[in-house]
Amino acid sequence: MGFFDFFKKKKEAVQVTDEDRLQFANDMLANANMLVKQFKDDASLDFSVNSLHDVDQIIEESIEFYKKADNETKRKMIIKIGSYIFEVARHNYGGQYYWYNQLDQPILVTGQPDFEMSLLAYEKVRGRFENGNADNIPFFFDGFIQGVNKKATQMIV
Repeated sequence: MGFFDFFKKKKEAVQVTDEDRLQFANDMLANANMLVKQFKDDASLDFSVNSLHDVDQIIEESIEFYKKADNETKRKMIIKIGSYIFEVARHNYGGQYYWYNQLDQPILVTGQPDFEMSLLAYEKVRGRFENGNADNIPFFFDGFIQGVNKKATQMIV
């Protein structure tokens, strides 16, 4: 995940070159596709909004494993699942990736220049693993959809 380290060096959420942004998006898609491949026999992960119900179920069924895992395994689980959620958002609503230093993770911003609807998927995935159904993924994503439809400027965490 060395490419993500490039963004971590920045002081705030920043926009990078078109080439860097394309590489970042390609890395995000590659991570999302790893999740699709891993669960190809168990879930319908087609980058649709409805597929987030399957993602939520994957997390639910993996909570005990997550709790027992080492930090690196947890990080990889969060990255793959979070990347899939980001890519569902980007495929369906557009947007660009930035690095958000305050939470040390990527952020997807949709709607620029008219509005800035921002999504922090990694934080929500971590919360879903640690807090259970209180951090339901489809409910979380519905807040993002509502914000995009209203052309709101807000951050969904």
